[in-house]
Amino acid sequence: MDYEIVELEKRRVAGISAVTNYHASDAAQVIGGLWDKFFKDTYNLLENKSNEKCIGLYTDYKENGDYRAMICAEVTKSEQIFEAMTIPKGKYAKFVINGNIVTAVQEFWQKLWNMKLDRAFVCDFEEYQGGDDMDNMEIHMYVSLKG
Repeated sequence: MDYEIVELEKRRVAGISAVTNYHASDAAQVIGGLWDKFFKDTYNLLENKSNEKCIGLYTDYKENGDYRAMICAEVTKSEQIFEAMTIPKGKYAKFVINGNIVTAVQEFWQKLWNMKLDRAFVCDFEEYQGGDDMDNMEIHMYVSLKG
């Protein structure tokens, strides 16, 4: 898979999250449930969105496979009623994929695990570029790198 190395400035996001595990049989359902809840109950209530993009954010990686999945949007200031987090400034591998928002993303993550990247396991995220075509969405994937 092709990618470029980019330096990102920190970003503030707000949304909802849950802890899941790479080895959990229900991990996909947990994350899917977050997306459903985000679009039904959260997205339209975010008053300080800086753009219309949605983000799937993965942080707090643990050795046992636990991690935090957050569905969110970039905001200009913290939203009092939602969880807030900062995507840290740093070096990321940026991938651009196109396709179905479920299958293309799943295929990306499966391929990523077989790549030799110097991953930091600090913060990885999917940034959905918008539009109505869920079968042909452009998605920017950012994977945190060491150094």
